[in-house]
Amino acid sequence: MSTTEPVPAEPGAAEAGAAAAAVPAEPGAAAAGEKKLRPGRTNATKQRLFEASMELIGERGAAGVTVDEIAAAAGVSKGTVYYNFGSKSDLIAQLLRHGVDIMLVRLQDVRGKANDPLESMNNMVAQAMEFMDDYPSFARLWVSENWRTPGEWSAVFAELRAELLAVIGSAVESVASGYKVNESIARGSLEAAIFGAIFVVGLDRQTYNPERTREQSVAAVMTIMHGYVIK
Repeated sequence: MSTTEPVPAEPGAAEAGAAAAAVPAEPGAAAAGEKKLRPGRTNATKQRLFEASMELIGERGAAGVTVDEIAAAAGVSKGTVYYNFGSKSDLIAQLLRHGVDIMLVRLQDVRGKANDPLESMNNMVAQAMEFMDDYPSFARLWVSENWRTPGEWSAVFAELRAELLAVIGSAVESVASGYKVNESIARGSLEAAIFGAIFVVGLDRQTYNPERTREQSVAAVMTIMHGYVIK
């Protein structure tokens, strides 16, 4: 399906009411009511579309999913999708934004709960892993599309990546302020290593090593930080 189809008229009140219905959970993840720390400004329609899209995209990839399928899975009309997002491409872009917003809120929520900066970083990595457990298809979409050059959502990924790296960078700075660290390691490379390891280690556990615990995966990622700190 073309991603530049014209935007139809605003859907009626009945469709708007349907869009405001309860949010279903992604299969295999926690129920919607159990998924915590969603950004307050997001609405039920976007969350339903996010979860429906992630399930379908996880099965067939972004290119293999149509707006009709996304709308049907989310329980809204095709017109509702186009009215809110304009096109399939814009829908995917805004859903990427929505997913990162959820992750950022979770990371910021746990960051200040530990006095020790290394423990704080450990908690942030654990939250990122939990997010990937809740939304595994989002992580797969991120890895499959983020390094595609050129890509349809390259600009969106660049912006969202920068926001996530800024949060990681701030946490790394806190570690550097509280511990003696190896200053010869480029800070940007260190942040990218942590960022990449979270996605790769998390997806590897989900796909190939489900018996591996989340704690073991977090510990593996944290070896990067422990190597940065000079004992």
